[in-house]
Amino acid sequence: MPSLDRLTQRKDYLAANGGKRAPMPGFVLLVRERNDADPSMRIGITVSKKVGNAVIRNRMKRRFRMLAREILPAAGIAGADHVLIGRNGGIERPYTDLKAELAKALRRVRPKADQ
Repeated sequence: MPSLDRLTQRKDYLAANGGKRAPMPGFVLLVRERNDADPSMRIGITVSKKVGNAVIRNRMKRRFRMLAREILPAAGIAGADHVLIGRNGGIERPYTDLKAELAKALRRVRPKADQ
């Protein structure tokens, strides 16, 4: 099973913006295959100030980190960067709904040969 690393540099987030997108009610998922020999998956999480104050943004990021730990190792795309962008309605959504939406978004952005 590929490992799950973090995106830490701005250039990686900008590069992921050019990949596939799957908008969901609670978040937007961006996925960009790196096309290098490294099979590890990388995850980046961003929640802007438009979503709410620091308490709300941090709560949302904690929920996204937990979702990523649960779902990405099994359903993520190996050798790709995954970015979750929080949306306004995401903090009020039940965790089970977010979990189902992330699984659906990953199916949507998966390459056609893998489906």
